[in-house]
Amino acid sequence: MSEILIRVEGRAGRITLNRPEALNALTNDMLRAIDAALDGWEKDPAVSLVLIDAAGERAFAAGGDIRDLYATGRAGDFAFGKAFWAFEYRLNAKIARYPKPFVAIMHGFVMGGGVGVSALGSHRVVTEGTEVAMPECGIGLVPDVGGSWLLANAPGRAGEYLGMTGARMGPADAIHAGFADVFVPKDRLEALKAKLAETGDPAVIQSFAAAPPPGELDYFRLPIDDAFGAASPVELEAKLEEGERAGLPWATATLKALRRGCPLSVASAMEMIRAARHMTLEEALAQEYRFTARCMEQGEFLEGIRAAVIDKDRKPQWAKPRLSDVTARDVAAMLAPLGPDELKL
Repeated sequence: MSEILIRVEGRAGRITLNRPEALNALTNDMLRAIDAALDGWEKDPAVSLVLIDAAGERAFAAGGDIRDLYATGRAGDFAFGKAFWAFEYRLNAKIARYPKPFVAIMHGFVMGGGVGVSALGSHRVVTEGTEVAMPECGIGLVPDVGGSWLLANAPGRAGEYLGMTGARMGPADAIHAGFADVFVPKDRLEALKAKLAETGDPAVIQSFAAAPPPGELDYFRLPIDDAFGAASPVELEAKLEEGERAGLPWATATLKALRRGCPLSVASAMEMIRAARHMTLEEALAQEYRFTARCMEQGEFLEGIRAAVIDKDRKPQWAKPRLSDVTARDVAAMLAPLGPDELKL
């Protein structure tokens, strides 16, 4: 069975991620197939828009397939990971600046790499059960695939909150944070896809749209902005500890989520998201690549994957186990320019 289905239906170039048993996790071959399809359709007059969706009920794409990255990294082959991320980030940039409408149907889990092939498109549709997240800090990585730039442009300090804790966004929160545009109920999605293929006009999406169920981000905006406006990760942790002592459930839950992440990644994510507020998407992708290019050899990515995916003990042994162990110099080292190895888009 093909892991990705690419075809033209009516006036739409159709891409369907087809690994439902693996939550449609993106492989290197899938990314390359998407890239080639976009190149082929860009100047094809028969294709008016691109429509990407996924098979199965549970996920659009729950991230990238990272087992090969782990295996090569453990063997001391860091070039494979660097090439994988560089290609993926170039594809993310291509999607963002694609000259034809790029419509993404974001159902179920949309995480990590799944965000990069959907939320950077021109028309992003969410539905009941959509859960969008950038949980990379939990595995020793940072929000990437352009996620740092999306987070940087979220309202208030929601970007730091979402990126540093990996908190999940339902459909309303995904729209609020700028990761999606419109809510379409599940029972209207197939009709929407058919209409898009028939007309080649993304304007038809609005006739299928509805109001999403209420979210949480706007409700918690004041505590999010107060805590995540902290000058440093250590100050943020202290603010949340203060809220926990005051008996605030949100502070307790947020503190727990913050501490689940790799401290080096959490601290780096704060710096990256804040810097990305003054960057183009392409500059943010280059900044992300500085971290990912180093994450195996100098960071804690391999330990994060071991604990979460390989051994599944959920007990990573971080080299720097507390936020107070991570210095500004540590973060600067992970984000320093790569000289001739900088990402070229």
